[in-house]
Amino acid sequence: MLSKIKLQFLGAYAGVTGSKSLLEWKNQRYLIDCGLFQGPSEVRQQNWADFPINASSIDAVFLTHAHLDHVGYLPRLYKQGFRGPVYCSEGTQDLAEIILLDSAHLEEESAAYANETKYSYHEKPLPLFTIKDAEDVLKLFRPIPRYEWYKVSDDVSIRLLRAGHIIGASMVQVMVTQESKSKVFSFSGDIGHDKSMILKGPDAMPETDVLILESTYGDRLHAHEDACETLGNFLKKAIDRSGVVVIPAFAVGRSQELIYMIGQLERRGIIPSVPVILDSPMSEKALKIFFCHEEDQLVTNAFQKNPDGFFPQKFETSPSPDQSMLVTMMDGPAIVISASGMLSGGRILHHLKHRLPHPNNMVIFSGYQAEGTKGRFLQDNSASMKTLRIHHQEVELHAEVVTIGNLSAHADYEQMLSWLKKFSKKPQQVLVNHGNPEAQIAWAHRLEKELGWTAKASFEKDTWEF
Repeated sequence: MLSKIKLQFLGAYAGVTGSKSLLEWKNQRYLIDCGLFQGPSEVRQQNWADFPINASSIDAVFLTHAHLDHVGYLPRLYKQGFRGPVYCSEGTQDLAEIILLDSAHLEEESAAYANETKYSYHEKPLPLFTIKDAEDVLKLFRPIPRYEWYKVSDDVSIRLLRAGHIIGASMVQVMVTQESKSKVFSFSGDIGHDKSMILKGPDAMPETDVLILESTYGDRLHAHEDACETLGNFLKKAIDRSGVVVIPAFAVGRSQELIYMIGQLERRGIIPSVPVILDSPMSEKALKIFFCHEEDQLVTNAFQKNPDGFFPQKFETSPSPDQSMLVTMMDGPAIVISASGMLSGGRILHHLKHRLPHPNNMVIFSGYQAEGTKGRFLQDNSASMKTLRIHHQEVELHAEVVTIGNLSAHADYEQMLSWLKKFSKKPQQVLVNHGNPEAQIAWAHRLEKELGWTAKASFEKDTWEF
């Protein structure tokens, strides 16, 4: 009698953060992704709960990509006893190093600030994890090549396929073999698309029995206008009035694409050459990693051979805090790209504090703003707001606030349908996760109606058996 394979979602089953999928078979346990919960405080509070199973009992972790909501819990898992290997692509390992160390630094910094100011409900606030935890778990990383089945035990193998979301992003296929029969589980992670100007799109999937599929945009479409043209129109408007444009951008992926797009707009003569400052140490490190991974770049070797064809003419970075503060005081016209992308902290808040009070300036949102974040609040309410609270101060709001609605690293449902239609055969079962319940339901229904696939929303049941 064949043993049951169990799949349990420990995160991203009713939302878009905290991705953790537990695959169990006989006495083996594998975790696919290990992400932090992000967003409002009640959501982030879940990161402090004890892991639902003994962390030391997990045999290995398989990573789809290096965004915090997919890798950020790893140091915490290590802190609770996990010591197994972490398998991923080389690109994911490179990005995870800078992301985890930065996250740990912010955790320690936040705990120190809370201790100093007594701005906490706890008598002695502690970080969720430390830099030492992050350094230790990074030693467990084992990068593997894409496209080849890699044996992790006598009866379990994994294979990585390009997902097209960010550098290193991969779909993870897990093959479980018993009594000469195999079953393949495929975890999409976050799926990219073929509209990126710098990254290749996702690979077609050759085979799978069970597909675990994200639904971030399961009920939404991106705007149809050209993102580069929209960006150009916004930038020209602000530059013509000598304003400073502040762009909150995700350090990994979005910042690099924006730099390239601005350079292209200059070369086409759509905007004049003005100072373009990347004010985010993590974005700068991610940019260097981008140039190291030709396998995911849209035009192989082109950027390495001709970096002037990538950057704006007056591009610069501001590595130190002192340089960053000087940027907040410079006159326009200028463009500043900084993090965090959802205004949850970091240098971007200092730029907003200085730029929001002046009507010539502009804030351009270029990425998804999660519910409960300061970015989402500003994005939704800028027309009616008079002030925005930053660092416990009310900052006057007179700058123009706009959004590029179709610049996303996630495929929308039409783009995902186009990708799914390239499958060589339909999966036996699709489980929809990584989306709010409404998006999951809509996406599962669309899969059944338009493709004839059997699809279920992950939040509908705790544990699935196969």
